[in-house]
Amino acid sequence: MERAVRKAGSKLRRDFGEVEHLQVSRKGPADFVSLADKRCEETLVEELQRARPDWGFLLEEGGMIEGDPTKPRWIIDPLDGTTNFLHGIPHFAISIAVEEPLYGGRKEITTGLVYQPITDESYWAEKNRGAWRHDQRLRVSARRDMGECLIATGIPFMGHGDFAQWTRIFGAVAPSVAGIRRFGAASLDLAHVASGRYDGFWESGLQPWDVAAGILMVREAGGFVTDFRGGDQPIERREVIAGNDAVHSKLHKLVAGALR
Repeated sequence: MERAVRKAGSKLRRDFGEVEHLQVSRKGPADFVSLADKRCEETLVEELQRARPDWGFLLEEGGMIEGDPTKPRWIIDPLDGTTNFLHGIPHFAISIAVEEPLYGGRKEITTGLVYQPITDESYWAEKNRGAWRHDQRLRVSARRDMGECLIATGIPFMGHGDFAQWTRIFGAVAPSVAGIRRFGAASLDLAHVASGRYDGFWESGLQPWDVAAGILMVREAGGFVTDFRGGDQPIERREVIAGNDAVHSKLHKLVAGALR
């Protein structure tokens, strides 16, 4: 995984330097996909198929590539933060997760990697082996007073998300915390929760490739991740609340109260 993201990341850095000259197509309202995005995904698939030829893929751009159903599959976002990338903002990442099949048709994420090509930061986690930035062990923030906490989120935009719901949640959370940030790449938001840079995070409308790696990372760093109901289905319900035990509990109460 590390080899794959570094090879793809070097191409993203080059394309980022030429961002004004990229050919860009419209994928949907305010949701752009660049040639860089597609090239990055092709590189990742090529490298990972070479290493694990019988594994399948769930890809943001390329959809599903079937593999052996008894084997794991890769979940990949080749460029999380496409809008930042296309506007020359150096905050984006490659996200890869490994989803393993369990008995009874269930699945679980067992490995995740989030790579920021511009800062050359590689965040990774393995189930029961912890979360790391390079070779440094990560732990979630120890802050417990919401008045000292910096919380990350994602804001709905044209054609995406529930404006009314987000506004209610923001109105409940903002008066209780030290600050709220929206940087535009959920995979990095979760990596930063795992590393203690952010104290908590909430967002809805997320896709599996946005959060699969980051959710494992937060949990392996000692944090809690649930959906808005406090349940254990953040990927399936496309809702995420993350933080340490205290911040998660308080953030969940604020979110749940706003949605009543």
